[in-house]
Amino acid sequence: MTFASSPDRGFPVGEYKARLAKVQRRMADASLGALFLTTEPEIRYFTGFLTRFWESPTRPWFLIVPASGDPVAVIPSIGAALMGQTWVTDIRTWSAPDLVDDGVSLLAATLHELCGVGGGIGMPSGHETHVRMPFADISRLKALLPRHEITGDHDIMRAVRMVKTDNEVAKIRHACQIAGRAFARVGDIAGAGVPLDHVFRHFQMLCLEEGADWVPYLAGGAGLDGYGDVISPATTDPLQQGDILMLDTGLVWDGYFCDFDRNFAIGAPSELAKSGYTKLMDATQAGADIARPGATAADIFHAMDKIVTGGAGGSEAGRLGHGLGMQLTEWPSFIAGDDTVLEAGMVLTLEPGIEVAPGRILVHEEDILITDGAPEFLSPRAGPDLPII
Repeated sequence: MTFASSPDRGFPVGEYKARLAKVQRRMADASLGALFLTTEPEIRYFTGFLTRFWESPTRPWFLIVPASGDPVAVIPSIGAALMGQTWVTDIRTWSAPDLVDDGVSLLAATLHELCGVGGGIGMPSGHETHVRMPFADISRLKALLPRHEITGDHDIMRAVRMVKTDNEVAKIRHACQIAGRAFARVGDIAGAGVPLDHVFRHFQMLCLEEGADWVPYLAGGAGLDGYGDVISPATTDPLQQGDILMLDTGLVWDGYFCDFDRNFAIGAPSELAKSGYTKLMDATQAGADIARPGATAADIFHAMDKIVTGGAGGSEAGRLGHGLGMQLTEWPSFIAGDDTVLEAGMVLTLEPGIEVAPGRILVHEEDILITDGAPEFLSPRAGPDLPII
């Protein structure tokens, strides 16, 4: 077990105010009177409200970002004490759950107050977004605000969240270091004869021992020369000589994810497995070679896809990487159709995959930071040779 130094938890108030100012400038350009937010990462982005209580779907939570002034929280009273520890001072509550009026009238009155008469209300509405409140309450909210138009947010939240601050990057880097230390100990928990579910369970323990706050995501697989998929739950099947074991973790430290995987050979790997792994390393390097400001997500995709499929246009996985931060996966996606331009400060994953035999794949993933020059590998970079257990 390692106890390493870590960044400060939370953020200084100045960071939240800078985020707010950036968003309000964009809101002015889009003629929005308010942003209306309902999901955990969006609300936490402006407030620092960090809690596992979101696991309960019972209560809705709302945050309003006005065109000027500080955010206003409209939340169930059970969250008032914790929200009161953040920098937000205007906290309006109701006793929830309320089967008749679960905060909707309070929300409508607050939006009307902050937007004035007829002000536009923006909600994130593009790919990878959702609204976390009952559909019936959305309809009721619209009926209570007949003089206000509820529209999309003009991709404001997507744009500001894609580029991380130095403080955000420090948390992601730390999460990556924790996972790296856990991966270095996989040989202690895995080997021929060990059931795969035992490996999964004990790897999560390693992550917690090394400093993770929690491990909400762990996927992987194992099989001869490769695995069938990368999202199935672990089985009780024991690892066997010749298997390739892959573990892919998204652990959290202070609200920020890492997301990368590692492959391990159980005993001496076959030439097929070794050549597939080498091709993944080559594809990862090809993506890193052009991961610079000004390149597009599609450029990165094509660089890696040229190696893993010969330029066929991708595999069944659908993409070869994505954004990373407060969520395990964020915008953009490394696909042929994503023309998002990379900027310094973006944290991304390079995630090429290859089919080594019918029904057998290998996948590799690293976390990188886009800088003004070559990207920084935030995950402790895998070596060129397939590790052997």
